Amino acid sequence: MKLLSLRGQSCCGLGAEPLAEERATSAALMFKALGDPVRLRLMALIAAVPEACVCDLTPAFALSGPTISHHLKVLREAGLVTSERRGTWVYYRVVPAALESLKSLL
Repeated sequence: MKLLSLRGQSCCGLGAEPLAEERATSAALMFKALGDPVRLRLMALIAAVPEACVCDLTPAFALSGPTISHHLKVLREAGLVTSERRGTWVYYRVVPAALESLKSLL
């Protein structure tokens, strides 16, 4: 199958060149994680500050602590956030490179 060259006609990174399988898999995992409204809101809350404690994130939702922890785990496994335990609390930070990667596709 011959691919048509659309260079110069693309409006975004996704159409700029063929997407490598590894990058597509990574991006799909991140988009899937962000496809849940709770995780998208969590990501927005974390991105709004340098770091966010789970103790500050949980009250923003009408969900149990374990449910919020699950959603944060999905974001972490997708490579969108990192976490650091300090005593009994866990602090989350956005991975800027992950957001840049998604941004370049869109």
